[in-house]
Amino acid sequence: MVERSDTPAPEQKIEGPAFGVDGRDALIGGFAAAGGYFFWGLTVIFYKQLIHVLPYEVLAHRTIWSVVLTLALILVFGRWKSLVAALTNTRILLTLFATSLIIGSNWFVFIYSINESRVLETSLGYYINPLISVLIGVVVLSEKLTRAQIAAVALAAAGVGVITFEIGTLPWISLFLAVTFAIYGYLRKVSRVDPLEGLLIEVLMLSPFALAYLWIAEGEGGTAIMHGDLWTLFLLALTGPMTTIPLFLFNYGAQRIRLATLGLMQYFAPSIQLLIAVTMYGEQLTDTHLMTFGLIWAGLALFSWDTWRKEKELRRVAKAV
Repeated sequence: MVERSDTPAPEQKIEGPAFGVDGRDALIGGFAAAGGYFFWGLTVIFYKQLIHVLPYEVLAHRTIWSVVLTLALILVFGRWKSLVAALTNTRILLTLFATSLIIGSNWFVFIYSINESRVLETSLGYYINPLISVLIGVVVLSEKLTRAQIAAVALAAAGVGVITFEIGTLPWISLFLAVTFAIYGYLRKVSRVDPLEGLLIEVLMLSPFALAYLWIAEGEGGTAIMHGDLWTLFLLALTGPMTTIPLFLFNYGAQRIRLATLGLMQYFAPSIQLLIAVTMYGEQLTDTHLMTFGLIWAGLALFSWDTWRKEKELRRVAKAV
C-alpha cells in the first residue's frame, strides 16, 4: 500500500466497535488507517522528486534513515523488551532476513518504476496484490477458494492476459510488486513479530548492503549525499519518515477497525497512484489499460463483496454464541 510495500498483512480476526473497541476509538482508527493508505499513494510524488538520484542510492538512504527513525520510535515508545525478544529468537531472525531481502527488492522496483515513468504498472501491481495473497493461501496453507474468489482470481488473470497479449510481454513490474509484497505479507504474518520491531530488524539487516553501496559508489564517482544540493539531501533524509509514518498509521488503525473495512481501504493507494500517473505525469491510459484495470476492478469488487459477506456471517455467529 504502501507505497504499501512495508505493510504487514492484517490478522484474519474480527475486530470493531462490537468487540471491545468503542465508537470514538474505531473512528480515530479508521482515519489513521485511511491516512496511512493515502500516505502510501502520495509517496509516488515524493519519490518523483528524486529521479535525478540513482534508484540504488535512494534505496540505500531509505534503508539507513529508516534505521534512524525506527530506533528513535522504539526508544520513545519503550519497546526494547519486545525488540530484544525478537533479536534472540532464531526462527524470527531467519524469517526477517528473508523478508528484508524481499521488501528491499520490492522497494527498489517501486523506486525504479517511478524513475522510468511507469507508475501505472505500479498501480496495477498493488491492485493485483490481494488476489495474489489469496493464491498464497491456496498453495501454502491449502485453503479452499469460494466460488466468488475463484471468479475474482480468474478476472484478474484475464486482465493480466489482456495487457500481456497487447504489449507482447508480461507486465513484470506489476507482477513483481504484487508477488513480492504478497509473500512479504504472509511471512511477516507468520513471524509473529510486532510491525515496528520487525521493520527495524529488517532495515538493520539491509543496512550493511546500503552502507557498502554508498562507500563503493562514492569511490567510483560520487554520491548525492556527498556532492548533491541541500534540497536533495533533505529529501533523502525524508525517505525514513516516508517509510515509517504510514506504517505506524496503518497499524494503529488496523487494531481498531473491522477487517472488511481495512480490506476496502487497501485500494486507496493504487487508486491514488493511478490518478497521479495520468493527471500529473501524463502517462497514457490506453484502451488496453482500461480493459485490464476494468477486469481487475471487477475481480476486486467480487473479492471485497465475498470478504464482507463472510465477515458479516462470522459476526452474526459470534453474537449468537
